[in-house]
Amino acid sequence: LSKCNQSNIGLVHFSDPAAVASLSFQISLEWMNASLDHRALVLNEVANSIEADSLQFIYLLMHEAGKTIQDAHDEIREAVDFLRYYAQQSASLNSQSSQLGPTGEDNILEYCPKGLVACISPWNFPLAITLGQIAAALVTGNTVIAKASEETPLIAYKAISLFFDHGLPKDALHLLLGNGELGQAIISSQAIDLVVFTGSLKTAKSIHNNLSAKPGKIVPLIAETGGLNSMVVDSSALIERACDDIMRSAFNSAGQRCSALRLLLVHETIYEELISMLKGMMNELIVGNPMDSSVDMGPMITLDAATELYDYLDQSDAARLSIFQPEILSEYGKQWFPPTLIEINSIESLNEEKFGPILHVMQFTEDTLDSNLAEIEAKGFGLTFGIHTRIDAKAIHASRLISAGNTYINRDIIGAVVESQPFGGKNLSGTGFKAGGPNYLIQFIDERTISINTVAIGGNAELLNQASED
Repeated sequence: LSKCNQSNIGLVHFSDPAAVASLSFQISLEWMNASLDHRALVLNEVANSIEADSLQFIYLLMHEAGKTIQDAHDEIREAVDFLRYYAQQSASLNSQSSQLGPTGEDNILEYCPKGLVACISPWNFPLAITLGQIAAALVTGNTVIAKASEETPLIAYKAISLFFDHGLPKDALHLLLGNGELGQAIISSQAIDLVVFTGSLKTAKSIHNNLSAKPGKIVPLIAETGGLNSMVVDSSALIERACDDIMRSAFNSAGQRCSALRLLLVHETIYEELISMLKGMMNELIVGNPMDSSVDMGPMITLDAATELYDYLDQSDAARLSIFQPEILSEYGKQWFPPTLIEINSIESLNEEKFGPILHVMQFTEDTLDSNLAEIEAKGFGLTFGIHTRIDAKAIHASRLISAGNTYINRDIIGAVVESQPFGGKNLSGTGFKAGGPNYLIQFIDERTISINTVAIGGNAELLNQASED
């Protein structure tokens, strides 16, 4: 991390949040005035470099973030997709466009960067989300202050350095490393024009409150938080396929995804069969050191994160019917948390996600499904939702009862693909347009309209030209 003190390449490292107040980051005029083609070229070159050096990033993702080799590979693919997609999408943001209007008047719509953008990224996707936020801000001409997760600073440093290797001005991107207090210090002390955040609902609320209390201009917030993500499996579903998708949704990445499955509703007629199959599949999962290519689940990101999950299991809850956990090898300490299935008879006490491999399961009947979904909807989250059924009408009906940003039918509910499945939620699960979608970049620019009265110079050139042609 000592390399991060090299401020001459735009990277700054502070462990003391108070030091940020003495800084004054300025908008990079060189980058703001760069052509759209040049900005897109930089993003594409960074994408090429990540692919060429993918083994190093796989190593870092496995060692610093605890990812399995498959999860690390998938994240590299997503990071590259973000870079190339936003580079492609930026071509539609021409600096000027003519608008319709009456004769004798020219109306011009201009786009310009918002200015200084704070990008605050999480540890669970320290490469893809970090680069996705930064790429969107940079390709639209903004200057970026990037505050990466304190758990994964090496990945952020390595990835962000690539922008400077490919011609990004040194004053257009700044990486600050530290804990959550550092993020608050950036927002409080800097003349921020936009904040982009991915992380917990609690932190998003805190950022929102800090921005609201800040004197001066109204600063927008793009937030992606978690969800109490649910899936419905009805009696017509193919149980084997459903179980495969449930396992991926709940336990891939050790459940440390904002899109991960937290609540499963299963029709009463297939409940026992499906639960039995799930327990068998959970017993086959290998929990261990992600450096071992046979391992399916690595550790929680920190010991504190794992401790919070163990404490949750120790809580008393009358709605719990049983808790099932496969045994894991004793050589692994408390930072490893096994896949967990909790059978429940009520969702009243489920009011927030537990960020790990914990799946709650409950039966439903034809008479109770609508009320169950209404209760889920009332929780206020709106990120991902899944349905397994072979009856189209049921899928459509259930999807209309849940305000999820992403609904998946007869597949897993994780691994949204850039462009194909733009990702993001609403309500307690986020604000703004979806990441990896066609409208995401518009949030990073301001619009202004210029109206010109062309007849004020003594005549209407359009009409005069028309008359002469006639």
